[in-house]
Amino acid sequence: MKRHIVLIEDEPAIRENYRDAFERRGYRVSAYGDRSSAFQVLRHSLPDLAIIDVGLGDEPEGGFTLCQDLRSLSKTLPIIFLTARDSDIDSVHGLRLGADDYVTKDMSLDHLLARVTALLRRADAWAEALKKPDEVLQRGKLTLNVDRMTADWGNQPVDLTVTEFWMLHSLVQHPGHVRSRDQLMEAASTVLDDNTVTSHIKRIRRKFQQLDSDFDGIQTAYGMGYRWNAHEV
Repeated sequence: MKRHIVLIEDEPAIRENYRDAFERRGYRVSAYGDRSSAFQVLRHSLPDLAIIDVGLGDEPEGGFTLCQDLRSLSKTLPIIFLTARDSDIDSVHGLRLGADDYVTKDMSLDHLLARVTALLRRADAWAEALKKPDEVLQRGKLTLNVDRMTADWGNQPVDLTVTEFWMLHSLVQHPGHVRSRDQLMEAASTVLDDNTVTSHIKRIRRKFQQLDSDFDGIQTAYGMGYRWNAHEV
């Protein structure tokens, strides 16, 4: 069965260009030009992956709103933001709303397709993992349920996206060991640039700090990557 990709893009020429490219590679594609018509369908039936333009018609941040709506329906649906605005502020905003990746429209189709393939492969791996007995990882106040992809800090749930969860899992597996940005991308089974990895790490830290102002579990190893503080074990 063909994998189903939904594309929400308000520019017809770009929309059809992406649709053709994905269909040539064997995907089934549903394309929409605005947020409301897309959500009317998607709230009843979710695809395998969604690609959402940030600016949709007369809604400059309609894509962000749609992402929030979709994330409320599924914590694991792979979501990629597509935008013409190459801005760190936009990127962090998008990731904060739960997207898995964020790409600009000048990125090559081959690069975008590689990111789509990686996210779909990751989704398949998690579906298989859910069939096995729960694996639980304990590190001091932190509890990770690997199969349910849940995290708790001092018995308080930490609301992580799928990408954030696997980056955190990579860090806590071996406390004190540095994980490079490439290793964190590999752990999350996705392809991100360095700035996007940094944004994810900042978000993870912030979520823990909202629960515990003294949180110091994730440390930066400048020029190398990040480590889980061994003192938090």
